[in-house]
Amino acid sequence: MAKFAPTDQTVEEVISILKTDQKQADAYALLDLYQSTSQEEAVVWYPNIIGFGRYHYQYDSGREGDAPVLAFAPRQAKISLYIDKDLPAREALLAKLGKHKAAVGCVYVNKLADIDLSVLEEILQKSLERRHHF
Repeated sequence: MAKFAPTDQTVEEVISILKTDQKQADAYALLDLYQSTSQEEAVVWYPNIIGFGRYHYQYDSGREGDAPVLAFAPRQAKISLYIDKDLPAREALLAKLGKHKAAVGCVYVNKLADIDLSVLEEILQKSLERRHHF
């Protein structure tokens, strides 16, 4: 199996692994938000990443592959929100998001109650707009 590729795993299987009702509820709330924003069905990508839509990329180095347009990974410790490091106004949007830890292409949150979901929805919309310009 490719390192990062769609799997036959179901979204329910990914979410059922989470040990608390709150983590599962947060995952289902994100699932609803991402589906309604993207208008795409969820597909589980390896490893346990819930993705929406698909695009093909190719780097100057020649490396290429496919990736979901929008994605998140509900984890036991933190929720990973995959947000393009080159998203216009990324820093300004993240400043309004709420309690999180940002990495290069990922934003980690403990629970949805820590963030403003309307700001996350704005980030997702801008991510979709950016991806459709490629």
